[in-house]
Amino acid sequence: MGVAYDATTTSIEEAPLGADRPVSGLADEPVDHRFKALPPDAEGLTVGALAAERRNLFAGGFTTPVLALSAESVEHNLALLETYAERHGLAFAPHGKTSMSPQLFARQLEHGAWGITAAVPHQARVYRAYGIRRIFLANELVDAAALRWLAAELDSDPEFRFVCYVDSVRGVELMDEALRAAGASRPVGVVVELGAGEGARTGVRTEDGCAAVADAVAATGTLRLVGVAGYEGEVPEASGERVRDWLRRLVALAVDFDRAGRFAAGEEIVISAGGSAWFDAVADVFAQIPELSAPVLKLLRSGAYVSHDDGHYRHLTPFNRVPEEGELQPAFRLWAQVVSRPSAEQAFLNAGKRDAAYDLDLPEAQVVRSGRDGTVRPATGVSVTGLSDQHTWVRTEPGAELEVGDWVGMGLSHPCTSFDKWQLIPLVAADGTVTDYIRTFF
Repeated sequence: MGVAYDATTTSIEEAPLGADRPVSGLADEPVDHRFKALPPDAEGLTVGALAAERRNLFAGGFTTPVLALSAESVEHNLALLETYAERHGLAFAPHGKTSMSPQLFARQLEHGAWGITAAVPHQARVYRAYGIRRIFLANELVDAAALRWLAAELDSDPEFRFVCYVDSVRGVELMDEALRAAGASRPVGVVVELGAGEGARTGVRTEDGCAAVADAVAATGTLRLVGVAGYEGEVPEASGERVRDWLRRLVALAVDFDRAGRFAAGEEIVISAGGSAWFDAVADVFAQIPELSAPVLKLLRSGAYVSHDDGHYRHLTPFNRVPEEGELQPAFRLWAQVVSRPSAEQAFLNAGKRDAAYDLDLPEAQVVRSGRDGTVRPATGVSVTGLSDQHTWVRTEPGAELEVGDWVGMGLSHPCTSFDKWQLIPLVAADGTVTDYIRTFF
């Protein structure tokens, strides 16, 4: 089922995904102490009622620190990847671990996503709770309890499609054992994961090893081999040439498996790759996939695009290499207040490691909003030098105007570890109006 949006506010009014728990039900959750930064005087309202008030982020009673997600940038990024995937003939299952937000999943599906990628069973359970009908789990699943749950989900919903990695004979044995014990009636679709090289992350290191895993799958009655996959972002000393060489190996593996009749009959063949740093290479190589015995699902899994960032992915995005294809926009801004100005060279903000991603880069001071009159200016001469649990360390150059009570707006690096620090994130229009609240489930 589709998603209905108010084009004026970009909020989600109805977003049923086909399950008993539609996304629109999140609006019924009460606003209380669980959610950072929300206005104290909103206690007792529902999230939907608070959204309907269209409060201003700066004048509406929000407390600092507060993380804001740009409504316009999110919509831009969703539309851009939809267009990119269509242009290059790619299906798209964005990695949901980035946001763990059913509302954003609904937006991604509305913008053409085939399904949503997961990494661990908990994520898949969240997806199913909100009706996601196609899940690609980019990991080998050997947890017996999770496999019992999966078997029950597949048996109860004929429209639910699930695909996951296999990368070892032992893993196949464990999956088969757990699924047989669970009395699974529908076989689980699996793809052999080709490792990105020696010293890389998961995945079978050689083509012969992949064939052995495929043989193990064929010996079961609980699994069906539906394709091959991997993650090019782990190619050692990654470069455009090295990444494309590995992607060509992945395609060649699919061709060899198809010729050998290894893939399950009557199903499309899944060939999947694509993080957020090399999807241009994936598009180039997947465009050269030859005709196989069944239709091919060329499945891209990039997830960080939905919010993009002001650090890691700003530097890595493939759109830097192919600017004619478009440009992603960073959607996050963390607002914190100056709470101490102990010297002319130093200031402290009331946000810290509990609020801001810091695993890849420190936050970037971008703008200052005066605590006196609300005017906004560039954060010239203001830089972040460190984070404590609840403080941002700021260095100020001579002439930088910054005083206690000012708000500092900071860009963040790494979407995955930005979303996971906030359970309810204001979705904010360019004029500061909060149009909706994005719920996360980490």
